[in-house]
Amino acid sequence: MRLVVTGGAGFVGSHAVDRLVGDGHEVHVLDNLSTGKREHVNAAAHLHVCDLRSPRLAEVLAAARPEAIVHAAAQASVARSVADPVHDASVNVLGTIGLLEACRVVGVTRVVYVSTGGAAYGDTHVLPTPEDHPLRPASPYGVSKLAAERWLDCWADLIGGTALTLRLANVYGPRQDPAGEAGVVAIFAWRLLTGSPCVVNGDGEQTRDYVYVGDVAEALAHAVAAPAVVGAINIATGVATSVNALYEKLAACAGVARPPQHGPPRPGEQRRSLLDPARAKARLQWTATTPLDEGLAHTLEWFRKEVGR
Repeated sequence: MRLVVTGGAGFVGSHAVDRLVGDGHEVHVLDNLSTGKREHVNAAAHLHVCDLRSPRLAEVLAAARPEAIVHAAAQASVARSVADPVHDASVNVLGTIGLLEACRVVGVTRVVYVSTGGAAYGDTHVLPTPEDHPLRPASPYGVSKLAAERWLDCWADLIGGTALTLRLANVYGPRQDPAGEAGVVAIFAWRLLTGSPCVVNGDGEQTRDYVYVGDVAEALAHAVAAPAVVGAINIATGVATSVNALYEKLAACAGVARPPQHGPPRPGEQRRSLLDPARAKARLQWTATTPLDEGLAHTLEWFRKEVGR
């Protein structure tokens, strides 16, 4: 199958490209390289440097002739969305609209969208949280990703296409930028290995559902292979881990004995996020298979090589 992966030079997108190339697909990567890195693009993929908001987008899609789109490009930092919500909406909402309009022009009728779980549901007393739970995003990032989901559904209805949204839990793994998307695993891993202090916001008992990026890439491969599956599906482990426990695991794996520092709670930060993965198993025949300890070890191994460069 001919596929376009937007954001395919980024963290999640590049792993998805690797997995899809391995399945024998012809993969085209669409990335403006603002946060993605050229060296992360699989050598067998075709890179098109283009912004989703560019007037050239339809021309690029027409040249690639994709049968489906995996839409992973995004402004992915919650903190930046709070500091600059206009930029966040420009990328995540207007960029998605631009992509969907280009799809309409070119005749692409299948899109798999990479969305967010925790940031979309917000704090909830229903744990693990299923897909039909009310959505209460508490950040501009969560709002923009949810808005893009609604645009995707509208687009599919208008053109007779199909759209599948994967709502990801907290993704971690190799290639995550400790200064960019700023996932806590990447931040802690880099700081532990460089001797820098690690700061835990608040008491550290806030919990998250950490899913390894290789498992997410596997889920995207399943989504591509299931063109009739539509709607929203959580991609998660269904296992909650506190920030304190995460730090202990990473520090032990890195061979570091020092405790973390504690800073003030971050305003608006979710206390608990845990997603229900049952629908992914039922509809995509997917479950997360990488235990947290194993995924953290793989991640630290990659960061060791980066630190040693």
